[in-house]
Amino acid sequence: MELFNKYSFISCDYDVEEAEIVMFGAPYDGTSSFRPGSRFAASRIRIDSYGLETYSPYLDLDLLDRKVHDAGDLEFAFGNRETVLDMIKTFVDSIYKAGKFPLMIGGEHLITLPAVEAAVKYYDDLVILHFDAHTDLRTDYLGETKSHATVIRNIWEFLGDGRIHQFCIRSGLKEEFDWAAQGHTNLNKFNYDNLEEVVNNIKNKPVYVTIDLDVLDPSIFPGTGTPEPGGISFSDLMKIIKIMSVLNIVGVDVVELSPDYDPTGVSTAVASKVIREMLLVLNKK
Repeated sequence: MELFNKYSFISCDYDVEEAEIVMFGAPYDGTSSFRPGSRFAASRIRIDSYGLETYSPYLDLDLLDRKVHDAGDLEFAFGNRETVLDMIKTFVDSIYKAGKFPLMIGGEHLITLPAVEAAVKYYDDLVILHFDAHTDLRTDYLGETKSHATVIRNIWEFLGDGRIHQFCIRSGLKEEFDWAAQGHTNLNKFNYDNLEEVVNNIKNKPVYVTIDLDVLDPSIFPGTGTPEPGGISFSDLMKIIKIMSVLNIVGVDVVELSPDYDPTGVSTAVASKVIREMLLVLNKK
């Protein structure tokens, strides 16, 4: 599949054959319910990544020691959601089939659904760690069953109970919180207090991590489609990534940057740094 790539993320220029990790953009925001624009995130992130160093003092790891291929962005026909989802699933499947690991840049949160569908084909005991402001557990949004507001519920439909852990959630319908509390997901309101306990319990499992960047407080990260006050700090997110670094992380996505809502560029810089850290912990085992 041909992808469009004008720039690559900093130091992610290995040939695909020798790479361990394949990162790519999925520039889709067709179901964004408030402010669209996340389709522009991946290209801006690549440019801003050159403001970073390859070394992470948070993890004491360096991107120069990881073999990453930046494949560019999938090119979508934006009016056809099912075609978009199929393209993502097919591309992620091709990454796993080649014995490599994907990091996907959104785009809106619905893109996580086909990526997890591809991952579970290779890891039937897959566990999801979900960081977000929103529950994403609706059965439908305005009658639509596949949207960024329903994505985690869609994933639950084929993973089932006990395999989805949600952190820092602070927004959603009462019915969503009630449904999660029945044991369908492990939903942690407002914080990540029991993350270490969860990590200790799933150390032997393959893990897919999905980070909706609106998990951050909008005072730190205003460049997103559905900003929700009361979020965590950037330092909190770095601690979260450090805690997760012991896991067998087999797939990652980072979604919901809408760069044009933050003309200062700070939100894009934050997203770039989060992606650097996640590249360093992806399949580190």
